[in-house]
Amino acid sequence: MAERECVGTLPRRAFLRAGLVGFSTLGVSDLFRLQAAGAAQGGRGKSLIVVWLWGGPSHLETFDMKPDAPEAYRGLFRPIATSVPGLEICEKLPRLAAIADKLALVRSISHDSPGHVNSTHTVLTGYTGEVIETAPYTPKYPYAFHVANRFLPRDATLPTWVAMPDMPYEGGGGLGRSFGPFKLRADPNAPDFKVPELVLDEARRARLENRSRLLAGFDAMRRAMDEEATHSFDDFQKQALDVLTSTAARDAFDLAREPDALRDRYGRDVVGQRCLLARRLVEAGVRVVTVDFPCVPGQKAFSWDDHASVWNIFEQMEIRLPVLDRAVSALIEDVYARGLDRETMIVVMGEMGRTPKLSDFKGQPGREHWGHAMSALFSGGGAPMGQAIGSTTPRGEFPADRPMTPNDLLATWYRHLGIDHTMTYLDTTGRPIALLPHGEPIAELA
Repeated sequence: MAERECVGTLPRRAFLRAGLVGFSTLGVSDLFRLQAAGAAQGGRGKSLIVVWLWGGPSHLETFDMKPDAPEAYRGLFRPIATSVPGLEICEKLPRLAAIADKLALVRSISHDSPGHVNSTHTVLTGYTGEVIETAPYTPKYPYAFHVANRFLPRDATLPTWVAMPDMPYEGGGGLGRSFGPFKLRADPNAPDFKVPELVLDEARRARLENRSRLLAGFDAMRRAMDEEATHSFDDFQKQALDVLTSTAARDAFDLAREPDALRDRYGRDVVGQRCLLARRLVEAGVRVVTVDFPCVPGQKAFSWDDHASVWNIFEQMEIRLPVLDRAVSALIEDVYARGLDRETMIVVMGEMGRTPKLSDFKGQPGREHWGHAMSALFSGGGAPMGQAIGSTTPRGEFPADRPMTPNDLLATWYRHLGIDHTMTYLDTTGRPIALLPHGEPIAELA
């Protein structure tokens, strides 16, 4: 199935066209059929929001500062105290520092993948990504989000996974392409942003019904070929059409329903408004929302890939960190204020850390790729907050205690969502695949 994609500013016809692409391959209907078959293995009601810092955020400029390290390591920023005694984070994150009792910082994650593609695949699949980074960049194994889309029970009127604007290098691996995200690429903060209009006028409904009758013809042909394999197609076809015509989906995407003061609190930029939309979506029943942190106004940077050869890490962090601080703190406070914190787990992370020792390129400071030490911020999910889990060596090079792999993070996500991280599934060829080859949920977040 081609992935359903909503570009926000398009009229209803274009939105429905994007949603209906691939119906002739019967992928959407198969999606619902397969999800229903796996529903018993999933949890109910839990949700996951991942704010993805593509490029690899420096742990030494965010959540694992080393003020006593030599100058070539510690950088220019200084730590500040938080609301949790003994817990410090970067001075550029004062709002997150004020709500540290609602945070859990995992500081001892490590992997050996060197590049962006293979690191992303390592972190999000549970299997080491291939070192050769060539197009089309799709992983051999599914991202955790594809797994959730496959095995979680769903509300037929809403997508299971919404990605804003997309998820780097994603792919369903052995699960196939049917479990990709509903993509919202438009900027919710743009003046011309429009709610995806799913309520059809009479003419458009007639065209949709014509397409439905066409699909019925395909259905009859497949029944003649394989009756048993397609016996439930009609029910799942109806579910697919229901998503595209759902008032619930339309309402969930409508940021105009939020008060101006709250929208201002998140920040009137693409990051802030996507984080606010993420809260609306999980509150409506979407199970997984991923927000890829893009470039913010005034930056040279288009990611967190802070090489000395491309830009000054400290100049760009001065611009970028306040945006992260405002948007994520607003998201956390909003989730807690609405009583969603037990059901909703928020995670902020990227695919790697950065080299503890600063690089220099013609007098410009930066940090290079470094998967051997990285941090992740957790909030909510009913887990104990106000803690730092694990630590790194004095210069931030490697885990010092409580070392963890990305698989431990994924196992924690799966536990929260109600998916058995020890399960084996069948890929599209019928081959059994372990969901995770190793890894255990983080005990401190139980």
